[in-house]
Amino acid sequence: MKRKETMTIIEKRFIAKDTVELILQNDDICHRVKPGQFIHILIDGFTLRRPISIADVDLSGKTVTILFKTVGEGTQRLASYNEGEVLDVLGPLGNGFSLPSKDVKTALLIGGGIGVPPLHLLGKRLAEEGVRVISILGFQEAESVFYENQFQLLGDTFIVTDDGSYGYQGVVTDLLSKVGLFDTYYACGPTPMLKSIQQQLDQAEGYISLEERMGCGVGACFACVIPTADRSSYKKVCQDGPVFHAKEVSI
Repeated sequence: MKRKETMTIIEKRFIAKDTVELILQNDDICHRVKPGQFIHILIDGFTLRRPISIADVDLSGKTVTILFKTVGEGTQRLASYNEGEVLDVLGPLGNGFSLPSKDVKTALLIGGGIGVPPLHLLGKRLAEEGVRVISILGFQEAESVFYENQFQLLGDTFIVTDDGSYGYQGVVTDLLSKVGLFDTYYACGPTPMLKSIQQQLDQAEGYISLEERMGCGVGACFACVIPTADRSSYKKVCQDGPVFHAKEVSI
């Protein structure tokens, strides 16, 4: 069982429509984070914790950055916390992204909505390793777009919106033909988006990070299981994932 820790909110910002960025301070956690992992946050008045992906880490400031959308009562309550307040968390949890071998020269990041944040930390780590980063980021509309500038610092970045109010109109897979060649891809977002990516990039090497409701967050309750690709067994998203090889699971 992962031990509980506390994280202090040192900055809170509303960065897009219904989207909150919290910068949390904890020296131990920030040094243990791997891209793709999450923290499990206890929110006052709610029994189940909320899993929130980690978007960035600052070792010098001893901070972890998380982003989330206020889509329900739990996240709305989390958004009401103020700077200086302390959160009860478990983490970092989950199986994150592995950095590629030296043979990988170009990586494609594909994020949809709140699936974008974990790809930011991954993109930073890839860029530090000398990998060329290309990003496709999908949002509902212009007001929902966030972190465009941060991804542009990492490499070529394409923005697509459902209604065409910003960037390209359509879905992220519509832009696959525009990005050129890449050696591997990493994707995070809604399940229909990931399924479409699996189908269209079935010959490519890739990894997907699943968004899933969780109970315990540490693999004990079996609330977030998903079948393997051959349907012979199951994987726990919270413990075996949330990152899987694209051909490892059936979604």
